Amino acid sequence: MNRRGGSDRGGRDFRSGGGGGSSSLMRRNDRNGGRVEKRFDRQERNGENLRAIRWDQEKLDAFAKNFFKPASSVLDRSRAEVNAYLDKNEITVIGKNIPAPILYFEEGGFPSSILAEITRQGYKEPTQIQAVGWSIATSGRDMVGIAKTGSGKTLAYILPALIHISNQPRLMRGDGPIALVLAPTRELAQQIQQVCDDFGRRMSVMNTCIFGGASKMGQANDLRRGVEIVIATPGRLIDFLESGTTNLRRTTYLVLDEADRMLDMGFEPQIRKIISQIRPDRQVLMWSATWPKEIRKLAEEFLRDYIQINIGSLNLAANENILQIIECCQEYEKESRLFKLLAEIGKQGDNKAIVFVETKRKVDQIAGIIKRNGWRADGIHGDKTQKDRDYVLNTFRRMNNGILVATDVASRGLDVDDVKYVINFDFPNNTEDYIHRIGRTGRSTNKGTAYTFFTPANSSKANDLIQVLKTANQYV
Repeated sequence: MNRRGGSDRGGRDFRSGGGGGSSSLMRRNDRNGGRVEKRFDRQERNGENLRAIRWDQEKLDAFAKNFFKPASSVLDRSRAEVNAYLDKNEITVIGKNIPAPILYFEEGGFPSSILAEITRQGYKEPTQIQAVGWSIATSGRDMVGIAKTGSGKTLAYILPALIHISNQPRLMRGDGPIALVLAPTRELAQQIQQVCDDFGRRMSVMNTCIFGGASKMGQANDLRRGVEIVIATPGRLIDFLESGTTNLRRTTYLVLDEADRMLDMGFEPQIRKIISQIRPDRQVLMWSATWPKEIRKLAEEFLRDYIQINIGSLNLAANENILQIIECCQEYEKESRLFKLLAEIGKQGDNKAIVFVETKRKVDQIAGIIKRNGWRADGIHGDKTQKDRDYVLNTFRRMNNGILVATDVASRGLDVDDVKYVINFDFPNNTEDYIHRIGRTGRSTNKGTAYTFFTPANSSKANDLIQVLKTANQYV
């Protein structure tokens, strides 16, 4: 296994203070966070009082969903060129009548306002899931996207959603959303909302984000005023549907983000209730990091003639852009090793880091010790209030060189592009959590480094860890 080597390169220390940057709500959540979100959603109703809609007896207005108007360069690209791109990027596309990929932003037929925002945010070229997914989604096709974290999937479905919305009749009083995005956790939902804010304002498309654990009043007011996009966790949305605060009769574009995680958290009954409230000829885009039989069953039931995109292996795998370094040590050595490591990486110019620990109590303990040693650090876990979590995560995103100490509440949905280091102070319970943790660095095409303290107590997980390292082409 890899062992850590020292670094003498200069740069800004963690203790020198945070840099600038734009503020937005970007969060993540996994095991602990999953339980927290599920607890909040269980406070809401599960759809028992939702009236079943007999869609075969409803008069439905026709709607358009095929808006694929690519540049001639897309249509002129030969099958050999397309296959070469797919092979080079390990992309598998399964389905009938698959539209050609969009390899450059200018080819997609996006409005100039969207292209201006893409330029403003510094994107150079579409990611693999965007290149293939945009043409499918703007064609009005149902699709399943299987891709690892950091793949750019949020933009892959938000831009087509904006195109879809701009081609529908305007909302009238009492109408629900045109596009609905379901997400497993409030952190991921708020991350998605930030993307909607950035690009939606360019097209005067309004959104709201609704989730458990926060006041219903503001969320309800947004829904009553009418918004084109709703980003929601399942339980809170059902609560608003049952109360009549909103409805899904105008919804023609449905996204299930991190569908595997929603099923893992037990949200399948709520998802089914919600989908029953949406017209059957809707467009559905399902996104998942894995492709287990439960997800396949859901896709077969709710998607029609869908196209499936696989980026890389169908098995959950670590990002090869992440250097994984394993430090074998004793439990009592971990604290001193942590501070030695922070001192080393603190010398680097960009040194934003996340430290993962096992328990909420340890988050507060380690964050406190780090701060007493002169570094800038904050902690986040499931017992923090929503206000505190928002503040901590927003502050961390703005800083160039901060330290965030977290339980697995932060291991899904915290999409911060400039995290350079992940430190697993405590080894996670399973390989899936390990991969999601280290996936907080190496986002998009960036490089990152993940350090892991591995003690004798973790020995039962050694074989699984070795397999993860080998799959990601790491030195073992």
